[in-house]
Amino acid sequence: MTNSPLPSLTLVVGGAASGKSAHAEHLVTATGRSRVYVATAEAWDDEMRAKVAQHRDQRGPNWRTIEEPRDIAAALSSVRATEVVLIDCATLWLTNQLMAGADLETESRSLIAALTSCTAPVVVVSNEVGAGIVPETSLGRTFRNAQGRLNQRLAASADQVITVIAGLPLVLKAPA
Repeated sequence: MTNSPLPSLTLVVGGAASGKSAHAEHLVTATGRSRVYVATAEAWDDEMRAKVAQHRDQRGPNWRTIEEPRDIAAALSSVRATEVVLIDCATLWLTNQLMAGADLETESRSLIAALTSCTAPVVVVSNEVGAGIVPETSLGRTFRNAQGRLNQRLAASADQVITVIAGLPLVLKAPA
């Protein structure tokens, strides 16, 4: 039995350290369903390992965690319709794809297809990276543009879109 229903796909987007992950976790927990956390981060250094540990500690032990930096479809294939999924985050997923030399257009289409065909409700966390300065490097600009396009696709496919600024959620798109 669920306490607070979620639509099929929710996007929670915001800047770095805006509170978007905490809000997404709250949305997922409020459903009362068994929770699945799909972690896309790859901890290559001490700072990232500390961030991953902080997120894990914040969530607590009542989550089934799937560590999948690139193949979200495979991660979602193990999810039951009675569960709820949090993917944290699309930004790191995109980074992993870019650094692996993947075709970002193809991978983004595949991601959207996997999200929209999942039988459980899914909440996706993503960073808004286009509100700052223009990146100095070509790689930075490529990433910023690809992230903007991905966020637009996620928002178009989502039933609900919430932005989080300074820890405050603002609904941009509500379920019909």
